[in-house]
Amino acid sequence: MRQFIYPALLVPDAEVGGFVVTFPDLPEAITQGDDLSDALHQAADCLEEAIVGRIRRHEPVPEASRVRSPQQAIPLPAQTAAKAALYLAVRQARLTESEVAERLNCGVEDVHRLLDPRSASKLGRLESALAALGQHLVVGMKAVT
Repeated sequence: MRQFIYPALLVPDAEVGGFVVTFPDLPEAITQGDDLSDALHQAADCLEEAIVGRIRRHEPVPEASRVRSPQQAIPLPAQTAAKAALYLAVRQARLTESEVAERLNCGVEDVHRLLDPRSASKLGRLESALAALGQHLVVGMKAVT
């Protein structure tokens, strides 16, 4: 099962204060925060932007490695995770948007919107699209500690 919870390393910045945040799985994703809370908020935003950027550039989305101490687990927002899952399913099946549209019995523009990480889509529609590609969307929750 593929999860979209990525490890982030928060390192104190001795020169300017706060924390520098990096993601081992996404070398282009680097940010910083004034304190721990801000660093975690910035990390979530940075992670989403990195994944969205990869999807828009038609690049691979790496599988998240295991979170190890002292790393922090940063989840991708649910909508973006569902869109990344669909993007990966389409890539894995080596389908064009036209072929996906045919499978979903919809127009190419509908498929384009489903795959666009910045276009809002109903979760049920994303779930149906994934099912048509042989995938099953699983949603989970974890207590914040």
